[in-house]
Amino acid sequence: MTTAAVPDGQRGDEDDRGGLRAALGGLTTRGRSFLAAGVAAAVCAYVLGQADLLRVGLLLATLPLICVLVLHRTRYRVAASRRLTPQRVEAGSEARVQLRMENVSKLPTGLLMLQDHVPYMLGPRPRFVLDRVEAGGRREVSYRVRSDLRGRFPLGPLQLRLNDPFGMCELTRSFSAYDTLTVVPRTEALPPVKLVGEASGYGDGQQRSLALAGDDDIIPRAYRHGDDLRRVHWRSTARYGELMVRREEQPQRARCTVLLDTRRIAYQGSGPDSAFEWAVSGAASALIHMLERGYAVRLVTDTGSPVSGEGSDGFAGSAQDSAESAGLLMDTLAVVDHSEGGGLSRASEVLRGGDEGLLVAFVGDLDEEQAALTARMRNRAGAAVAFVLDSGTWLTGGAVAGAVEDRVRQLREAGWTALAVPPAAKLADLWQQAAGVRAESGTADTYGGWS
Repeated sequence: MTTAAVPDGQRGDEDDRGGLRAALGGLTTRGRSFLAAGVAAAVCAYVLGQADLLRVGLLLATLPLICVLVLHRTRYRVAASRRLTPQRVEAGSEARVQLRMENVSKLPTGLLMLQDHVPYMLGPRPRFVLDRVEAGGRREVSYRVRSDLRGRFPLGPLQLRLNDPFGMCELTRSFSAYDTLTVVPRTEALPPVKLVGEASGYGDGQQRSLALAGDDDIIPRAYRHGDDLRRVHWRSTARYGELMVRREEQPQRARCTVLLDTRRIAYQGSGPDSAFEWAVSGAASALIHMLERGYAVRLVTDTGSPVSGEGSDGFAGSAQDSAESAGLLMDTLAVVDHSEGGGLSRASEVLRGGDEGLLVAFVGDLDEEQAALTARMRNRAGAAVAFVLDSGTWLTGGAVAGAVEDRVRQLREAGWTALAVPPAAKLADLWQQAAGVRAESGTADTYGGWS
């Protein structure tokens, strides 16, 4: 929630003159018409020698000037606050904006007109008319915004228009505060399927690691103060002549890396129903799905740039951190755009660091060179699944091209579970289909990836 106020303050001579010029510039069509009519009547009265007509002209010309002066000398203070609920929404969902106006001066206000600045993607600019607000009184109004496009959109500043009772003059005063609405990609709930060969006995596809107390530990190790006596290894104690304890195993968080291809040359078309937007939404769905199941996830794009706030092992999927991690990832995907790169070499270098666990890739059009590079990424993961988009068919609505089928076949020969994505396909169906393809291939891995 943001709060701001329009102050009255004590104006200096220079500010006062500038404010008066602004007030004169705020004359409405009615005020300008009265002023012009008054001047014309005064000129005609002077030429014709008609005193009564001169009085009428002076009255017509003086009225808008008096309204300008009164509105210029208005000395009440108005405070405004804006509450945005929620501040992060999925594309196609609505957010509610609540405005509160409070008269903090000792004088009642006149007619107030409110206008909040919103980008055109969120809809028309909301306008409200408030009647007289008593001293210390407050008024609340609200409106809704909605966008089918991802992004970060500023809301504000709020403009306050003051009118005199006769509608001769109108002044606009702006508040400085604004809020930001983050529109994140749409996500799908994915089925909790499991791959053939998933390790059993460790929960949802998790590995095991050794709970060592230091880098110099051995198996078994010497007893240390505070060790549980139930961990004493008596056979080693008898062998070494001193008290020895066993090392224990503890679950190690399974890892998942999501690769998102953002190259401009890999996608055709634009808009919320384009192939690129489907890939972004698919990456978001996969990341959220894995986070909810306790995986440590990492987002990698073709540029190789890290996500802000990401740790060395990716974002944690623990119960206390998953909501914050999901928010950071969604904020990143909300503003991700096409890159000007021509290949996936930077992403390949990022994945070269070691075992990536499960690798889920969303890629666009691949030429022969990029398909071969993507195929080699399989060697750095325990299991790899690729969703290949043929953006050309998304424009025409036709069948998947033969070249895309060849790329899919090439990835499968390298060990990937690869699927071609037809136009407007549901990721949940492809997710389930990928598990079936992997089951038919009989490939075993220890990461599972779909639980």
